[in-house]
Amino acid sequence: MSELNDPRVFFAAERTLLAWNRTCLALMAFGFMIERFGMFVEMMFPEKCGQFQRGISFWVGLAFIVISALTSLASTFQYRLVLKTLKPSEIPESYWIGLGIAVNIFVALMGICLSVYLLKGVF
Repeated sequence: MSELNDPRVFFAAERTLLAWNRTCLALMAFGFMIERFGMFVEMMFPEKCGQFQRGISFWVGLAFIVISALTSLASTFQYRLVLKTLKPSEIPESYWIGLGIAVNIFVALMGICLSVYLLKGVF
């Protein structure tokens, strides 16, 4: 339980959550870029298809996207644990604490949807 009675503790936790959100978005974008790079190489060098295997870039990119979605969920749960340690006086009155949580869960769901979409093309 926090003993500071200072709303800055809450805002620091929220900034940390949003920093994790940015990290997850960057990982997801990077994973998608890696996944599509294999297709780009295949289109640019069709005669060397045997040397450049799209499969490797697909699985590495998909791994980044899945890690991003899982990290988004984990950071949301961690934030919720921090909120439980705060006193009501540390959270500003009528401040909606669910916005950061909703955005993080949305990013995680979009990562899962993107993973399923990419996997659907493989199987």
